Amino acid sequence: MSALSLTFDTQRLAEKYEELSSDRQFKQGKWLIEELNLVPEERVLDVGCGTGLLAEHVADIVGPSGFVVGVDPLPLRIAIANRKAKSNLVFRVGNAYDLTEFGENSFDAVYLNAVFHWLAEKEEPLQHIRRVLKSGGRLGLTTGSKEHPNRLLQIRREILSKEPYNAFPESRSGYPHWVSVAELVWLLDRNGFSISKVEVLENVIHHANADAAIDFSQASSFGNFLGHLPDELRKSAIAEIKQALEALRTSDGIRLEGRRIVAVAVRK
Repeated sequence: MSALSLTFDTQRLAEKYEELSSDRQFKQGKWLIEELNLVPEERVLDVGCGTGLLAEHVADIVGPSGFVVGVDPLPLRIAIANRKAKSNLVFRVGNAYDLTEFGENSFDAVYLNAVFHWLAEKEEPLQHIRRVLKSGGRLGLTTGSKEHPNRLLQIRREILSKEPYNAFPESRSGYPHWVSVAELVWLLDRNGFSISKVEVLENVIHHANADAAIDFSQASSFGNFLGHLPDELRKSAIAEIKQALEALRTSDGIRLEGRRIVAVAVRK
């Protein structure tokens, strides 16, 4: 379905993601959850739950009479998430392309926090989500804006477009699979959702140095940042990316500016 691989993830990357996402994806996700207006006793599905930080937060909101399920295709991240499991919170290895283990009308809300851009084909997941949502159930998602990539992704694209890196198909495919607001609106409407809210928000990330920026990108992409390259080429690509990033560093570190889309929709 895409050049993305689930095999590049490692225990180190999974643990690093748990550490770094607490200050980034988790904070953005809490804002998304506020927009979903979750209440006690609701049943919620977290698609692409990662190491489970946001699902744990949601389980506290819906309370002991509610229920939260987190699914993610990466077993190492589910293993970390399972440390947070409790009576109203469970985690399973699974993905957005196959939600058949859940019956129709199973959930009051479904969300994808910093996940939608990892889905190369987006209509099938939306159809699965619509099926498992109750009538009037809410879908929330945050995703990068196609029209506002940050400088690190631009640097990566520029470097991987050159020889010898461009000999590898994954170099040409690009990542992630972002959408514009217009594309997202079209996708949601086409797949049975009424849009309640769509916003484009500033997304600024500060890194102390180039190593920190690359660490975050490797962890959040589950190794896909440069994982497709042979070891020696990966080392040289990292060196080139570091050099370009360090040119952007000020006394405050490296500031990477982009935009993210936040959307809330209701199943028709």
